[in-house]
Amino acid sequence: MPRKAKATGKFKLKTHKATSKRFRLTGSGTLVRTKGGKSHLRRRTSDRTKSVLSEMIVVQGRKFVKRIKQLAPHMEG
Repeated sequence: MPRKAKATGKFKLKTHKATSKRFRLTGSGTLVRTKGGKSHLRRRTSDRTKSVLSEMIVVQGRKFVKRIKQLAPHMEG
């Protein structure tokens, strides 16, 4: 029985899971992120502040966007 041929192609690119959970790519290709501080110790926080925390923010800076796209190459909107 012949041996299985070795794969000589490129290696697989793996997604950095923490990055893929924190960032999203919109349909137009804009990179957006969520705000932190939403999990606990929020009893004394005002309702307005809590609602502001739920918004998505556009990621500023070319280098940040480049780094995030390297960490999550298969990211979709």
